[in-house]
Amino acid sequence: MAISVTGTNLAPVSTKAASTTPATGAADQAQFMSLLLAQMKNQDPTAPMSNSDMSAQMSQLNMVTGINHLNATMTGMATGLQSSQATQAAGLLGKNVLVPGGNLQLTNGQAQMGAELTQAVEDLKVTVSDSTGNVVQTIDLGPQSAGILNLAWDGSTSAGTTAANGAYTFELSATQGGLPVTPTALSAGTVANVSLSSAGAIDISVPPAGNFSLTDIRQIRQA
Repeated sequence: MAISVTGTNLAPVSTKAASTTPATGAADQAQFMSLLLAQMKNQDPTAPMSNSDMSAQMSQLNMVTGINHLNATMTGMATGLQSSQATQAAGLLGKNVLVPGGNLQLTNGQAQMGAELTQAVEDLKVTVSDSTGNVVQTIDLGPQSAGILNLAWDGSTSAGTTAANGAYTFELSATQGGLPVTPTALSAGTVANVSLSSAGAIDISVPPAGNFSLTDIRQIRQA
C-alpha cells in the first residue's frame, strides 16, 4: 500500500496563562491615609466624622489592599507558569511533531503525515498532489477509528512510478453513514525554533508546516 496507518498517540496540550499588572498597594495605602487625615483636619467641628464612617472607610481600604495583594500573587503565579511553559517548549527542539496543515515532504521514499478524526469513519481517503496541484496518488484507507492517525507515503504514484523528492500537499476526505465527515490534516515536521512573543506567547517553528503555538501540537512523535 502506498500510504499506511501506523497508530495513534495523542500529545499533551499546554495552556497559556494571562498576564497581570502588579498593584502598588503601599502607595494606595499611603494616599488613603493622607486623604483621611486631611478630611479629619478640615471637618466641621460641629459635625465631626462618626466612628462608623471612619470604620467604613478603613474597611474599604482593607478590601482594596487585599485585592492588590491578590493581584500580585496571581501575577507571580502567571510568571511562574510562563517560565514552566518556556522550559517545556525548549525541550521540544529537535522533536518530530504533528501540527495542523497539509504540507508533505518526500525524502528517499519516506513522507510522514497524520489525520485527526473526531469520530470513527467508514472510509478515509488521502489525495497527494505535487507542487503544481496535479494529483499523483489517491489511496482509500477504509474504516478508521476516532483519534490521531499516523500516516506514511512511500512515494509511489497512481501511474506506478516513484515520485521525485520534494514538497507535496495532501488532502483528506471521509464518510460515515453515507454522509461526509471532515478530518483534520496534520503535517509532520521537526521543531526548529522556539520563540517568546512580546505578548508572552510561546511560538514554535516547524518547517515546512509553518509557525504554531504549543496548543497546536497534536502529537509528539518518536524520531
